Amino acid sequence: MMDMKEGLRELLQEMVVPDLGRIKEENSKISTSLDYINKQLDDVNAHLVDQSRRIDDLRTELTERIDETNKRIDNVKSELIKLIVDIRAELGHKIDQNNMRMDRLTEVIVRREEHQQLEARLGRVEGEISLIKERIAA
Repeated sequence: MMDMKEGLRELLQEMVVPDLGRIKEENSKISTSLDYINKQLDDVNAHLVDQSRRIDDLRTELTERIDETNKRIDNVKSELIKLIVDIRAELGHKIDQNNMRMDRLTEVIVRREEHQQLEARLGRVEGEISLIKERIAA
């Protein structure tokens, strides 16, 4: 029985031990590959975390710039509205002044026409008086 055990042991060592050596060798290669892959995954994760932080920083910066731009736009809008109101008031005042001048000019023109009519009438009256004086003197 001992011989049988010894024979079986030798047989197993001849058949299984070389396979175990190859399995250990392949296991070592797989372990090395897994270590390399895990390092690469760690590097990729670190890169993704860095990119995510950069994206967050950029988002924050862009949001601040947009807010600043909106404030400047609001300020320009307020200034333009004030300028438009001021210009309207100034133009309204100038239009009122021009209307008063036009009214005055109209009065002057009417008076000038009345004056011309009076001069014409005075000329006719003086002509009639001259005729009457001539008739009286005759």
